[in-house]
Formats: sequence, structure tokens, C-alpha cells
Amino acid sequence: MDLATYRLLQDIGEKLGLLGIGVAVFLAVVGLILFLADKAPKRGRDKVQLAVFVAPALILLAIGLVWPALQTGWTAFTDGRGTFIGLQNFVWMFTQSTILTTLLNTVVWVVLVPTLSTAIGLAYAVFIDKSHGEKILKSLVFLPMAISFVGAGIIWRFVYEYRSPGYEQIGLLNQILVWTGAEPQQFLINSPWNTLFLIVVMIWIQTGFAMVVLSAAIKGVPPEIVEAARLDGAGAWKIFWNVTVPGIRSSLVVVVTTITIATLKVFDIVRTMTGGQYETSVVANEMYSQAFRLGEPGQGAALALVLFVMVLPIVIYNVRVMRKQKEVR
Repeated sequence: MDLATYRLLQDIGEKLGLLGIGVAVFLAVVGLILFLADKAPKRGRDKVQLAVFVAPALILLAIGLVWPALQTGWTAFTDGRGTFIGLQNFVWMFTQSTILTTLLNTVVWVVLVPTLSTAIGLAYAVFIDKSHGEKILKSLVFLPMAISFVGAGIIWRFVYEYRSPGYEQIGLLNQILVWTGAEPQQFLINSPWNTLFLIVVMIWIQTGFAMVVLSAAIKGVPPEIVEAARLDGAGAWKIFWNVTVPGIRSSLVVVVTTITIATLKVFDIVRTMTGGQYETSVVANEMYSQAFRLGEPGQGAALALVLFVMVLPIVIYNVRVMRKQKEVR
């Protein structure tokens, strides 16, 4: 046995040993939890068992989520050396033209992506419902959901690829322009239209999610109500607005909320396709750039705090809707 093989086997053995230790520790913790739950006094045993089983998850949640969130909140009011500077990071944010453009871009993303993705997904779900080849047609629209945002960004970079006039175009859109006699365009550079071309990628991905959820909701609308509306003389458009839409309202709220939160956090598409250049940056991308590339953790944390504030109303609204649904039930 040569030295390289020996070292490889030794490395594998060490890793397997660490894996075994990890599994043993996990089993020991689980065994301790089960033992404590079993030995709890009969009076209040249910509460004790609940606390014992939930405690590990709460501890991990506090370590992995609550504490970093509090630390980020504090960092937002400090400079690069950790010195408290009050609201200076937020003053910087709302006085820099580049950051204001970033905030505006984020608002445009949040307005267009959920609206168009939900509208297109709903229209597609309605038109192909119970049609011939429904499963295949749905699969084609849902397929982009299986692609990562980075992968989607790479695919669409090829679609938008630009080469100077006179050279062979490898980008689909520019080749179509050349075929029609027009000049090729730099879709990812020309502002502000480049932001819209990035938004198309997100819509392309999220439409499949909206279509699947809303299609399932439409099938859940009682056919008796639809048939009664038809007997009353209602046309297809009135049935859609007065029967279908109210029947799938809760699903619409879920779809819009989910897509909105995903859009607020969008990072991969912008980072992959433009790197945030050419006035295409969004809050999540700028947060990363400030904190990790430019060495300004305070400014990055301030942007993260603003992003959290933007997400919070959506979460509160969703919780209120869920509570109302429970009250109705």
C-alpha cells in the first residue's frame, strides 16, 4: 500500500469516526430527553413532556436565529470598528443616490413579480383546467421551479447575450432582432430596462408555483356552485369573478405572500446576471456587497434591518388572514 492510499484510508477512517461520535451524541441526547419525559411526575406530565421535547428546538432557534438577529440589529447602529454611531448608517442609506436606486428597484420587483406571476399563473390554471394534455402543459410551466435561481440566471444570461453588430449572435433575443433587421441590444446594461429583464426571470420561475397552487384550489371549488351559477345565466367571466375567485381567495393570499417574500429576498438572479451593476442592485444584493465586499458591516446590517421591516407587514397580514380563517371554521 503506497503512502497516498494509506493517507486516504486514514482520512476516511477519521471522518467515519467523527460521524459515529456525532450519531452517538445525538442518540444520547434523544435518550436523555425520553428518559426525562418518562420520569416526569404524573401531575403536569403533559406540560413537562412538551417542554422537554420543544426545548432543544427552541435552543437551536435562539442560537441560530434570534441571537444573530439581535446582533444584526446592534451592528446596524455601529461603524466598521464596532463603535456606536446612532442613525448614521440609515442617514447614509437614504441620502446616497445609488442606495435610493436600490430601494426603488426592490419596490419595483415587489410590485411586478407577485402581481404578474399570480395573474399569469391564475390565467394559465383557468384556461388549461380539464383540457386535453393538462398534466403535460402544467409540467412545462412548473419545470422552472426545479431550477435554482443561479441556474436560471445563467440560462437567461445566454438568452440576453449581446455581441457587437456584424458578429454572430448567440443570444436568443438578439438573434431574433437580427432576423427582423433590427440592431442587437445590450439588455443587461441599458438602465432602467435591464431591471425589467431581470424581473422576467423571477416571473418565469414563480409562475409555475402560482399555477400549481391555484389550479389545485380551482379544482376544490364545489362544482354545484359553478353549475348553479350557469343555470342562473351567468357567463364564464361572471362565474370566474363571482364564484372562482372568492372560492380560491385563501390560496391567492398564500401565493401572493409567498412570492412577495421570495422577491424581497432575491439575490441570486441579480448577483449572477449583473452583479448589481448598471443600476440593477436590490436590497439583498447591496446588503451582501456592503457587508462582505466593501467591509462595511454596519451599512450592510442597516440594509438587512430595512429588509426585515419590509417583510414584517406581509407576515403580519398573513397571520391576521390565518386567524380570520380559523375563526370562520
